[in-house]
Amino acid sequence: MANLDNLPPNQSDLLVAQDLTRHYQVSRGFMKGQATVKALNGVSFTLQPRKTLAVVGESGCGKSTLARQLTMIEPATSGVLSIEGVNVAQANHATVKAMRAKVQMVFQNPYASLNPRKTIAATLDEPLYINTSLSSAERKEKIDAIVQKVGLRPEHVRRYPHMFSGGQRQRIAIARAMILNPRIVVADEPVSALDVSIQAQILNLFMDLQEEFGAGYVFISHNLSVVEHVADDLMVMYLGAAVEYGSKNTIYARPLHPYTQALMSATPAIREEDRRLKIKITGELPSPLNPPSGCAFHKRCPYAVERCQQEVPLLRPIDDRLVACHRIEEIAA
Repeated sequence: MANLDNLPPNQSDLLVAQDLTRHYQVSRGFMKGQATVKALNGVSFTLQPRKTLAVVGESGCGKSTLARQLTMIEPATSGVLSIEGVNVAQANHATVKAMRAKVQMVFQNPYASLNPRKTIAATLDEPLYINTSLSSAERKEKIDAIVQKVGLRPEHVRRYPHMFSGGQRQRIAIARAMILNPRIVVADEPVSALDVSIQAQILNLFMDLQEEFGAGYVFISHNLSVVEHVADDLMVMYLGAAVEYGSKNTIYARPLHPYTQALMSATPAIREEDRRLKIKITGELPSPLNPPSGCAFHKRCPYAVERCQQEVPLLRPIDDRLVACHRIEEIAA
């Protein structure tokens, strides 16, 4: 778990998460009782306006569970999730409903997230109709404006999702997220289903809209090349917890945690000077149903010692970032 005492305080923080956890009770099978899956296990971070926090890690590390917490789809098991000073982690229904318009989400698959039976105009009108008291004419004016901002033509609003390309559908999904002028946007792998050339266009659109609307982004991705393009801060997650957290430039210049080093080394690079020494980690990501004792990464870590098997490392400051590793001073040296 991380302690927010280690995080720089900032009165302008849009979002503050402190020891945020999400546990699930699952059946182990007939006559075997239940088990606890610790999908999110004590995550702490902050987010400022016009800043992007990138969350990276292997599949199963808790990235999408974190997204569901941030968008208030599920209540947290414990911890604090403060949005503009309001703790929504275990808030009542009225508070959550009032805060929901401040946080919007862009999903990985735009076709699955758009209603195939609704025109684009109806899709974009729905959040305005539910969350505002605007007249029909005022809602139409906002729809026309946001469609233009995301690079679509006015006549597109009369069409249905199946009539668009993947990149155009993602532009529609972004328009739906931004039409309420949210304070926070959670983007869960928003470009992974798109061609590389289209990815660049969508990423630039994200950045342009962020500058205009002043929103803070939480950008979830497994693609470290994409993250390098858009992020201000970086949080590396492993089995439900953060193992390294700090400025993107600091971590990319010199990753310290062994898991971060392995992720960075696996990133393809065209230019030879951008290529890193390949670091191979053996074994599979452990099951959250039966996590290893001590450091969750110790069974795959080349630096693990006996202490790593027994004691859970806490995030602590070193070299202008936070790292969860018992031997980080030796590794850094």
